[in-house]
Amino acid sequence: MILPTYADVLAAEPVVHRYLRPTPLIEWPSLSQLLDCRFFLKHENHLPTTAFKVRGGMHLVSKLTDAQRKHGILGCTTGNHGQSLAYASRLFGGRCILVVPRTANPDKLAAMRALGAEIVEHGRDFDEAMDQCELLHRQEGYRYVHSANEPDLIAGVGTAALEILEDLPDPDMVLVPVGLGSGICGTSLVMAERSPGTRIVGVQAEGAPAITRSWQTGTDVETPEINTFAEGMATRRPASLTIQLIRRHVHEMVLVSDSQLRESIGILLKQTHNLAEGAGAATLAAAITMRDRLAGKKVVAILSGGNLDLRELAKIG
Repeated sequence: MILPTYADVLAAEPVVHRYLRPTPLIEWPSLSQLLDCRFFLKHENHLPTTAFKVRGGMHLVSKLTDAQRKHGILGCTTGNHGQSLAYASRLFGGRCILVVPRTANPDKLAAMRALGAEIVEHGRDFDEAMDQCELLHRQEGYRYVHSANEPDLIAGVGTAALEILEDLPDPDMVLVPVGLGSGICGTSLVMAERSPGTRIVGVQAEGAPAITRSWQTGTDVETPEINTFAEGMATRRPASLTIQLIRRHVHEMVLVSDSQLRESIGILLKQTHNLAEGAGAATLAAAITMRDRLAGKKVVAILSGGNLDLRELAKIG
């Protein structure tokens, strides 16, 4: 599989920005004070689907043929990738079929249906749903859009990093949540070219550490189960394309607990009045654990999405 490049991100930029406005990069004084650094949030939760993945979906679907769109665009998702494909399919005129685990966030399901997607519920988690998705691809011939093994997706989401550098040319560190890694791959391609001194740190949930373990060991690690409420990071095995880029460009991986994620959701809600989902709050949770190393630095944290399952709010302090 051909790996995406910085040039691919540059090629995606005019397409993405034709339809999506740049998201704000905001330094929040209360968070900077908490962390003893200059702390910036990249608010991908301000995109139309309230999550970063719409950048990639927009770019990829724009490049498909009319015949591919008409026959059907197929994806496996816990929600944000699906909303991305559904949003782009509606914009460009296409059929969208999405396979989701039976435990999927009901609010994300409702959002995907509202965008016109056809929903197939299957399996106990993302990876079992993906097996069913790949079966449908073989049987029906839909254009299957993997949530990570797609260079055009990675190029599209990488445009967020171009926006970061427009506002803050030389960040010391960028923290990115990791599910299968499209976001961190797009970010790292841009930073490696334009700001090679920037440290790229990936963040995963302790209950879904497959990418972190794969990065640490140099071998692909699959975990037997997932134990996190943060569906945006809830994967059991790495994707072949993104794990290559992660090993090449990512400097560090950090694991955070569900209690740390919930605490960080609460902090973000109180201090910024932004509702983050678990993956969206992961970067703040990681920054809090790394606080002693951040003093005086310029740190960017990707708030990747705000599609929290509202049943979780009762558990947020």
